[in-house]
Amino acid sequence: MSRRKIALIGAGNIGGTLAHLAGLKELGDIVLFDIVDGVPQGKALDIAQSSPVAGFDAKLTGGSDYSAIEGADVVIVTAGVPRQPGMSRDDLLSVNLGVIAKVGAGIKRYAPNAFVICITNPLDVMVWALQKASGLPTQRIVGMAGMLDSSRFRYFLAEELNVSVEDVSAFVLGGHGDDMVPSVRYSTVAGVPLPDLVAMGWTTQARIDAIVERTRKGGGEIVGLLKTGSAYYAPATAAIAMA
Repeated sequence: MSRRKIALIGAGNIGGTLAHLAGLKELGDIVLFDIVDGVPQGKALDIAQSSPVAGFDAKLTGGSDYSAIEGADVVIVTAGVPRQPGMSRDDLLSVNLGVIAKVGAGIKRYAPNAFVICITNPLDVMVWALQKASGLPTQRIVGMAGMLDSSRFRYFLAEELNVSVEDVSAFVLGGHGDDMVPSVRYSTVAGVPLPDLVAMGWTTQARIDAIVERTRKGGGEIVGLLKTGSAYYAPATAAIAMA
């Protein structure tokens, strides 16, 4: 039986983390693609050499020509310029639109039957642009932000209430930006709705409001701390969960 082929477009911090996670979970054979020759090949080789220790079986290769992604079942797109301190996701629009146009053309030619997950910011616009450039059906191109933003919301709630993240059920609606909507009313801790926890005195509405705002600014908080890049562990983990 043939194994799934997972193509990762962009071999930066997110792409490398994606490749490692996909290998650990044995999602299929993995191809790292990047326009900078040597980077995807080097990262693929490095991760492959960890497989005997980590105990996973997956073929990892790298390439700098779009033909490397030919026949991929799943494509995860991370190519583009990351945020720097002081930048919003929308500040990346013009430069990353050009990148996504080329990525879409590559997918259209070499992986027209793939399911595509986009991570590149500003996410909602990039998903739209990628669909237009690739010509793929709309149901086969998605953005990973809902998974990521919901994970951040759950984590912040767990920290506030001193419980395991596994006890928190919460989700975020809307786009991947400052207008996202963390759903307070329909979020629960051990089955108890957040408004009820406020009424019982476990936390305050002001604290919940602060968590909502922190969730909206979650990516920017990490950019400010790193100073030279943006988040990659959580975005990569969210995308792999969708793959």
